[in-house]
Amino acid sequence: MLRAVDLGLLKFMRTTGHQPEVETAVRTISNIGECGALWIGLGALTGLFGDPRYRRSRFKASGAAAGAFLLNWAIKQVVRRPRPQLEGYDHIGHTVSGLSYPSAHVTASFTGARLLSETLPPVPLYATAVAMSLSRPYLGVHYPSDVAAGVVLGTAVAGLVR
Repeated sequence: MLRAVDLGLLKFMRTTGHQPEVETAVRTISNIGECGALWIGLGALTGLFGDPRYRRSRFKASGAAAGAFLLNWAIKQVVRRPRPQLEGYDHIGHTVSGLSYPSAHVTASFTGARLLSETLPPVPLYATAVAMSLSRPYLGVHYPSDVAAGVVLGTAVAGLVR
């Protein structure tokens, strides 16, 4: 039953709202999250150029996002779940590997958003993390359950780092 829900949600997201300009915007959002780059960079840049009182916290968030990405990669090597394949619907986005579970984009996003929200406004951080999360099944490169696992893993990593 869970597999059917996962596939149903994936198909809905892969077939709904796919105008060319929307796909371009979603691909862009997804691309800036590759390998946790957005969160690693945001933590590093705000650590270097932001309020010096928060330098350590922001560098910690940057490092944690990188670590979460690496932990996610290790889990993917163990689980080895292949990327979704929907007949008639190719992936729109680029992927680093053919492995899907959990989503590294989402793991790094929720680690970064959680830790950076201690010193930066949380609404734009979490809005970005959610947008990044929704981009992955929209592009057809992750099942919704990959995204949910990434949210849990990223939040857990942030909790451990705090």
